Amino acid sequence: QVQLVESGGGLVQAGGSLRLSCAASGRTFSTNIMGWFRQAPGKEREFVAFINPSVGSTYYADSVKGRFTISRDNAKNTGYLQMNNLKPEDTAVYYCAASDRKYIATRLNEYLYWGQGTQVTVSS
Repeated sequence: QVQLVESGGGLVQAGGSLRLSCAASGRTFSTNIMGWFRQAPGKEREFVAFINPSVGSTYYADSVKGRFTISRDNAKNTGYLQMNNLKPEDTAVYYCAASDRKYIATRLNEYLYWGQGTQVTVSS
């Protein structure tokens, strides 16, 4: 059974940092695109970032570019999202996901596997 489990969320003041982790089990995702999405209360789930280990590329939403960094450790089958200079508008449930797409995956329906989410709250 494939599982993605996020951790690392919490409450932080504006300007602070958090590092989210996404541990995968059930299969290896070393060559899969791994992405992060977030959903704020009353809003739709939105794309945050993805990493494509096969071509060594990363891609970010404009709202997080320069503040967030996505990475992965294939030996641990784990992905990460380092979030710096957090803002109150970053408050949301953050989800990691894995895709079978080859090059780019920024849409919800391009991802096959999802974690349960971890809450990030940024206070002003």
